[in-house]
Amino acid sequence: MKKLLALTLACLMVVALFAACGEKPAADNSLQAVLDKGELVIGTSPDFPPFENLNDDGSITGIEVDILAKICEKLGVTLKIEQMDFDSVLPGVQAGKFDLAVSGITATEERKQNALFTNPYCLANIAIVVKEGSDVKGKADLADKTVSLQTGTTAELYCNANNFKNNAFQANADAQIALTSGKVDAWIIDDLTAKDMVAAYNAEHDDKLVILDEAMTTEPYGFATKLGNDALIGEINTILASLLADGTIKDLFAKYEADFVDPATAA
Repeated sequence: MKKLLALTLACLMVVALFAACGEKPAADNSLQAVLDKGELVIGTSPDFPPFENLNDDGSITGIEVDILAKICEKLGVTLKIEQMDFDSVLPGVQAGKFDLAVSGITATEERKQNALFTNPYCLANIAIVVKEGSDVKGKADLADKTVSLQTGTTAELYCNANNFKNNAFQANADAQIALTSGKVDAWIIDDLTAKDMVAAYNAEHDDKLVILDEAMTTEPYGFATKLGNDALIGEINTILASLLADGTIKDLFAKYEADFVDPATAA
């Protein structure tokens, strides 16, 4: 009886093993899910002009919003925007709360461990902003200085990795105030966003801000989704390639009077 029971259990284990080996991986329906619901939901932090900007009427506009609108046209769906702080954007898409994370995001190797990225659609410099007359003339001068930046950004990652003393803020506007109020010596931010925000500040204040010629670093920007959404990212990559090839993305940068650097020029 014990031998029969043991034999039966052994047979059941073999059957279960073969059944497990024969299981197919879960189907990737990420693209079809977007098509079925008729909308592409993105999460963004709209304090990053000219990529995302929150207008007085509550609407969100910018280069990335326009690019995503073009992608939605190609997909035949509508664009839905969810607003949040930047440090909630990637965790939100990783948890599947929306389809894409869209906030001037750099696809670092660390981030690729937890999210799936599109191919880059542009290159951007991370700029150093100082007050006019500052003794900070370049990156080397920041060795014993304190900088401000937005939390969760690659600017923060870069400064931490290179042992720069920094104060991190939820919003770029607060990081800017830290500089103008004298709490820090420099402000680290994307160069295109720096141009917009510095120009707006200088137009209203006697004390001026200056963007240094030397950049902190140069990075590629793309959009992110949760791991496993290969079908969705594959289709978006195809559309992005066509929008780069026909000059649409370059024209959208020109619409916002922003310099466009083609990702194909990356070394």
